[in-house]
Amino acid sequence: MSAESARSRLRAGAAAAIAAAVVAAALVGVWQPWHRAAAPPNAAASGEGSSVVDAEPLALPADARVLVFGDSWTFGSAAEPGMGYAYVLEAMTGWDTTVAGVRGSGYLREGVDGPTFGERIAALDASLDPDLVIVQGSINDRLLVPDGYDKAVTSAWDALAARYPDARIVILGPAPHQLPVHAGTVWIDQRLGELAAARGWWYVSPLQEEWIQSWNYLDVIDTGLGQFHPSTPGHAYLAARLNQALAERSIVADAAPGAEPGH
Repeated sequence: MSAESARSRLRAGAAAAIAAAVVAAALVGVWQPWHRAAAPPNAAASGEGSSVVDAEPLALPADARVLVFGDSWTFGSAAEPGMGYAYVLEAMTGWDTTVAGVRGSGYLREGVDGPTFGERIAALDASLDPDLVIVQGSINDRLLVPDGYDKAVTSAWDALAARYPDARIVILGPAPHQLPVHAGTVWIDQRLGELAAARGWWYVSPLQEEWIQSWNYLDVIDTGLGQFHPSTPGHAYLAARLNQALAERSIVADAAPGAEPGH
């Protein structure tokens, strides 16, 4: 398949994903959301509610350079080749996107074919010079928290900010691979939100925004050969939801003074 035909295929998939996201968003309020598990003992995050932050709006050029960094979901596991959410997001937006996903990787946990987030960030190419960095996940740390978690996240984010000082950084929290949501995943979501808020970074929470619920779970997650990863349609849905979330946090880069913020 030529590069042009592959890009055309991604654009077609992206268009379908946007339509699916519109339908899904309309239905979210109708169905009963899942019940979250309680946080594990001795792992309750302090400062409940401090993950809410009024960060500076994103203002990305149309040809923005974007790095999407994360675990197997960013890698595109269980999707058709080149149809993971990060690739679909690129087709939707037209951004020049670099995808860095390693299966099984987390802030504390080494991956199947790569090390922890912190070690991977230290090895990133400084010449990428992205306008936006999206850091996704990770549920892979859910069995290891809370010991050492804050230190690992802080160290990784410090290194990322130092490597790309001109980039806007958005943290995309963990999304459930199984329901009910694991207690460790809930704790990670809360803690990442608080740590991002402390830096004035935008935090996107698939848990709090209820992207995956009981009513759409089987449409998003492949529980068979995909081994509890998003299916190809599931990745398209996630890309559409992420694109929407970024738009809600954005303004038009070249808006005239006094103009209303745009998406």
